Amino acid sequence: MTKPIVAVIGRPNVGKSTLFNRLIGKPLAIVHDQPGVTRDRHYADASVYEREYTLVDTGGFDPGGDDEMKHGIIRQLEAAIEEADVILCVLDATAPPSSVDSEEVTLLRRTSKPVLYLANKADTAREETASHDLYRLGMDRIIPVSAIHGRGFDELERTLVDALPPEEAQEEESDGASKPLAVAVIGKPNAGKSSLINRLLGEERMLVDSRPGTTRDTIDSVVSRGGRRYQFVDTAGLRRKSKVVKGNDTVEAISVMRAIRAIDRAEVVVLLFDAAEGIAEQDAKILGLAVDRGRAIVIGLNKVDLLDRDEVKKAEERARDVLAFASWAELTTLSAKTGRGVDKLLKVVDGVAEAFRKRVRTAELNRFFDTVLMTHPPPTHGGRAPRFYYITQAGVAPPTFAISTNHPEYIHFSYQRYVSNAIRKEFEFRGVPLRVFYRAKKRRS
Repeated sequence: MTKPIVAVIGRPNVGKSTLFNRLIGKPLAIVHDQPGVTRDRHYADASVYEREYTLVDTGGFDPGGDDEMKHGIIRQLEAAIEEADVILCVLDATAPPSSVDSEEVTLLRRTSKPVLYLANKADTAREETASHDLYRLGMDRIIPVSAIHGRGFDELERTLVDALPPEEAQEEESDGASKPLAVAVIGKPNAGKSSLINRLLGEERMLVDSRPGTTRDTIDSVVSRGGRRYQFVDTAGLRRKSKVVKGNDTVEAISVMRAIRAIDRAEVVVLLFDAAEGIAEQDAKILGLAVDRGRAIVIGLNKVDLLDRDEVKKAEERARDVLAFASWAELTTLSAKTGRGVDKLLKVVDGVAEAFRKRVRTAELNRFFDTVLMTHPPPTHGGRAPRFYYITQAGVAPPTFAISTNHPEYIHFSYQRYVSNAIRKEFEFRGVPLRVFYRAKKRRS
């Protein structure tokens, strides 16, 4: 199910990054007193009243001057407004409205999207009263908040959850046929994504060009192979940060949000990259979102026909190093141009999709877990040894497990990692993230 996108915008140094960090509950965005520190957009998942959404932090809105960086930030802002479902416009409660604020509000009036105007830095009642001066900009409602102290966030969250679009109903196949496996293909421009899907389709359905950024939107293609159907989503290439900021047009920035939406719709995510160029930081960031969303992962090293065996090996090692946070992801090599390794890629996709939906019987799980506890019991904590009672699989897609124990807080993260790896190895959960929760056993009254 696709998560709504909420974009945080505002001029430099009004506290957008602090607000962003407060909403997601951790310090992800850079915070600094110097205006313009946030140069690119930051993405993170957040939730409000059990509604999940993707939060986007944008560069500061400052249309003045001829600086190329500022123009790039404006293009990113316009992209965020176009693709977002809800917009949080952050203003400074401690400063009178400026011409930049006025231009920003004028820009937002052109959109039909819900816009919440926030007067940040309202740390005290006095500053909250001073924020009323911002009503001169013509808004009907301004919510005074303090991103540093959390003041006013109850009202902000209630208003935000009401502004989010209605939750989408689960899509069903109209003809009663089984739903095709949804696969999102992501990666940098010119990684060969369109070439791969054209190879699978057996036709030149999507434009293939050596210039980066040919694919500007997400394109769905249903492929039938070996009696199975796949719904491939070819996403616009993910530009490196510097190229997005200085990019040629607004569409480049929009592509990243659309890639996020494609990941939300998929069960399997294929990260495709040019083996000669290697993995980029932006690839790793977007893949991290796919991991956080619990998607099955396949890493595809494309264009290996241009490399010798040693170069391919080095590319594989480099990919494993950069993507160490998803060390369980399946990795395969291919050449979309020649067709080499494409059939193998589909087999790998099938394998991780099967693991993604796999369910293990409770009795089988507990027999295995007894062996784990005998060979490698959990370390003691404060002189006490945690006890485990049983394990069960609570869900699939991704595989989710619940372990009953007397003291969940005593289970060290290193032992949790050991248990997850043991489950993965024993039951062959290849290419999928595992969710393992430790729950306190309820005492009898």
